Order: sequence, then C-alpha cells, then structure tokens
Amino acid sequence: MGVPDVYFNSWSESFRRPFGAVKIGSMIYFSIRAAGSTITKVDLMIQKDGEQTQEQHMARSSENDSLYYLKFMTEGKAGLYFYHFRISYLENQQEKSVFYGKAVDNYGGEGRAITDPAQIEQYQITCFDHRDPAPDWYVHGVIYHIFVDRFFNGDWYRRILHPKKNTFIYATTEDLPYYIRDKNGDIVRWDFYGGNLNGIIDKLNDLKKLGVSILYLSPIFEASSNHKYDTADYFRIDPMFGDRKIFDKLIARARRMGIHIILDGVFNHVGADSKYFNRFSHYGDGGAYQDLSSKYHDWFTFHGDHDHYECWWDIADLPTVNKEKQTYKDFIFGSENSVVDTWTAAGIGGWRLDVADELSDTFIAGIRKAVDRHDQNENDKVLIGEVWEDASNKISYGKRRHYLDGGMLHGVMNYPFRTLIIDLINGKINAQQAARASFTIKSNYPRDTLFANMNNMGTHDTERIFTMLSENEKKMRLAIWLLMVLPGVPCIYYGDEAGVTGGKDPDNRRFYPWGRENQKILTMFREAIKARRTDENLQIGNFYSFSIGLVFGCLRIQSKDRYTLFLLNPTLESITLDLDHLIDETRGDLIRHCLKGMLQTEKKIEAQSFRIDQTN
Repeated sequence: MGVPDVYFNSWSESFRRPFGAVKIGSMIYFSIRAAGSTITKVDLMIQKDGEQTQEQHMARSSENDSLYYLKFMTEGKAGLYFYHFRISYLENQQEKSVFYGKAVDNYGGEGRAITDPAQIEQYQITCFDHRDPAPDWYVHGVIYHIFVDRFFNGDWYRRILHPKKNTFIYATTEDLPYYIRDKNGDIVRWDFYGGNLNGIIDKLNDLKKLGVSILYLSPIFEASSNHKYDTADYFRIDPMFGDRKIFDKLIARARRMGIHIILDGVFNHVGADSKYFNRFSHYGDGGAYQDLSSKYHDWFTFHGDHDHYECWWDIADLPTVNKEKQTYKDFIFGSENSVVDTWTAAGIGGWRLDVADELSDTFIAGIRKAVDRHDQNENDKVLIGEVWEDASNKISYGKRRHYLDGGMLHGVMNYPFRTLIIDLINGKINAQQAARASFTIKSNYPRDTLFANMNNMGTHDTERIFTMLSENEKKMRLAIWLLMVLPGVPCIYYGDEAGVTGGKDPDNRRFYPWGRENQKILTMFREAIKARRTDENLQIGNFYSFSIGLVFGCLRIQSKDRYTLFLLNPTLESITLDLDHLIDETRGDLIRHCLKGMLQTEKKIEAQSFRIDQTN
C-alpha cells in the first residue's frame, strides 16, 4: 500500500474537454487517472474566482476502475475558475489525501501529485461572455510600430517643423540619443531629431515593399516630450509632427495602399505642461494647477496644495487623471465629440491603449463602445491593450481584470512571447520549456484573443532585439521567423529590420538609419513577412507547440490537409530528428502524424537554423 498513482493533463482532451478558454455556460468534461486499491474517493476542487471552493465528487468508470470522471457546468458571469484534484485513500486504517495540481513550472498540461495542500498550484479555466474576434484586416496583417520623431523628416530641406523652446535638436541623425537631467534625475531638455507625419507619408512605399499592412504610431498629439506620452492637447496634432490636414493625407494615402493606422491612446495621465493641468502657465491662466475653479480641477487628486498631486510612477511630469470622473469619461469616450470618437471618425483602424492596467474595466468597455460606434462594417475596428503579463488572470490594484471577457480588448501586447523568443534563442530555456510556456498562453486566452495579440520582439520600452541577441545575425533570423510563425499579429519595431541596436531608453530610440540599413537583416524580414502574408495557416491556423529533443516545433493547422510545420534548432550543433524524442504536450497523435511526412525527406536541422514546410 502507498500513495496512489495519479495523472491528469489539462491540455489533453482525454482528461479535459473542450480545450482551453470556453464560453460561460459551457459544460466541461473532466477525467483523471488514479490507480490504487485503497482509494476511497476522488474530488474535483473547483472555485469560481472570488467565491468558495466547491467539492465535486467524481464517479469511477465502470470500464476502467482507475479512471474517474465528472461533468461540470460553468455558470454566472464571465470570469475564471481555478481547480485541482483531491484523492483520498486509506493508509494503516487512516484516511489521507494526495492532491494534483499544476507542475512545478506553474504551466498547464501535465501536473504533479503532492501531499502538502499549501504547495498546490491550481489549473485555470478562462470563461468569456461571447466571442469577440478582431477585424480580418488586422488578424491577417503585419504591424510596423513607428516612434514618429525617430523615423523620417519629410521636409524637402530636412528643416525641423516648429521646434520647441528649451529643447535641443541633434546635429545629425546618426547621433545617439541622450538625456540631459538635473540633480534629481529629471529630464530638463527634451531632445528631437525631427521625424514627422510627412516623413511617414514619404516612406509608405518602402513600408509597403517591406510587407507591412498596419502602422501603429506612438502618440501624435501635442506634448512637450519627444515620446508624446505627456499629452498637452488631445485634439491637436503636435506641430512638430504636422497638423490635421497632413494627418488626413496620411490616412488617405495609407488606405489607398491597403495600410491601416492604429493610434496610441494615452488616457491614464496627461502632461504637467498641458491645457488640462498647466503647471508652467504655457496655456494661460487656466488648468487644474493654476485655477481651483477650472473645469479640469476635479480630474486630478491634490494633496494639501497644488504642488503635491497624484502622478504616474511618481513622475511629476505625468499627473494621473481620475478616470472615474464622469466629465473625464465623457471627454475621452462618452460624447459624440469625445477624443476617441473624433479620431476614430477620421478613419483610423483602431487604438492601442497605453498602460491598460491603470484603466478600469468599465473605462475600457466605454472606449470599446465608442470605437464600435464607428464601424463602417461589422467588426471593422480594433482595440489592443498594453499588458505585460498573462492578461487572462491579471490582477491590478487588487482587482482581477476582465480585459478578455468580450466587449473590451480584442487582444494585448504579447510580452510573454517576446520573453519566450529571446530566452529560447539565447539558451535560457530549452525547447520543451518554450513549448509549455506558449501552450499555457494558448490555453488561458480565448482563441480570438490569441490570434489578435500584438506580438513584438521589441518596443520603445525595451532593449532592441538585435542587442538582446548579441548582434548575432543567425540568432536574429531565428527570432524573425519565430515572430511570424507564433499565433498573434507580428509587430516590427521601426529599425529592427535595419539592424538597429540599442539598450534601455533612450538608446532604444535611435533614428532610423536611412541608406545605412543592414541589408542582410532587411532581406530576412522581407522573406519572413512574405511567408506570413501568403500562408493563411500562419495567420489563422490552430496552434500547437511541441519539442523533439532540443528542437522547438510549431504546428499551424487548418485541417489535416492544410497545415504548416516549423522546426527551430537554437543550439550550436546540428541535430538529427528522431520521433521517439517527440514531446507532444497534448498527448495526441496529430503532431506525430504531420511530422512523419515532413521527416521522410530530411531529418537533419543544422545549428542555429530552422525548417518550415507548408501543406495545402
């Protein structure tokens, strides 16, 4: 007699079906294998998020006395369930328990049995209210993220449009970014290169040739800084970038070329130097800082006097707005002339919400409603949120977030995939760990969200991907193709395709090296983007990750006759593939079936290389 032998796999439909996230009200079928003659009962311990744990007794199969099963109905509002199993048994006439939860790596799939209930890591079920797919133009596209000041100056003589007082302009576009700070570390002189909207218009043909179909612009509204996350006027294009006429021209030109524009919505905070706060009196006598009777005063939280106020991350330049004030909600999204309505009506494809963690669910839902008002056709606009972690179970300020329940965000910035790409290629994780990490995201996210996530290898907030890969071109090629193969919409940070390097801010915000691009890397991007844009399997095919020894694998499949297989060898040694080393986390036969055909012709993958095969 001893501890029962227990096995469960949340990714295998032999043990839990249907797979992954489900619509609330769905029935879920659980099975678990528990072998042992002394077992007295098996219970599913399941908890709706925020509620008490339920004990659901599992019945023993009449055909297999080691198999226990249960049907469970999800109910109530959309949200999360968490669950594990308790297996009770007798030992020396005493009743004891063993528990089965997630593995020690805290991923889903195959778990582990433990005797200490305090060590249980529970499995997750994501329940959404309704399907909420992003527009086809978005899901099938490739995004290019432009930091406007650093991209291109469209003036014929390269003159800087409307330079700001008390700032400096770099002597050449090859100068490295640099901050001038005071003794407290605050930036006292903002730096500019002179990129503008006309510059983007001038380069639309280049972007089209690269293969991108979506432009995501860093903030373009009036602000003191070069990055524009300190908004001064939501209804005015920053004069250094252009004006409304030039913006409309950009929208029209891009539309004719089949390119959509996504704007950056920064609604959690504004600039201290803004018409709303006006700390430095650049906007007359009004504003919350200057005038207690200002219509903007109750948007902000002051402590004692006007010099002490709530600000984002304690950055005085970024006073935080009270998003629960109805006047602010109306200003951003709740009226026909709101910020979101005004710019969405101008013809943009959608928004990316800055620091979505700082916005309440009701605030995001309000923005989504305003965006949807401007759908020319059903499901024409997209709304993406900046979330750095797994957005399905995110807790922010002590509250569980419901971004993905339906009617809020279509998707989020997929930073977990960025980490996976870098760590796999740099050898910090192995192929099986990468497979488990990616499959956990798949199982936690609604399918529509998984395909709508904005996947990136770098942004204005991170080190450049080429730098993270030690400027190794072989590694870079692997990263580029992995970005195109993983589920979600690939997003290229401007200059990555040119081989731009850079560490943390501001070094990651160098000017684009026009005429000095790394042509080898540029060719890599063009080839990979073309594959992504022409292979529908890579856009909407179901996703399975797996490992064969040290090789990471990805299957994107629409049917048994329409699929694409991708195998990546990140190591420094060539590898001969052996199906006996296949680890399929679903414990099914689909991946093995698809691999058999691929490996009939060639079983070797060279060091730091990949293989991609399409079957249609």
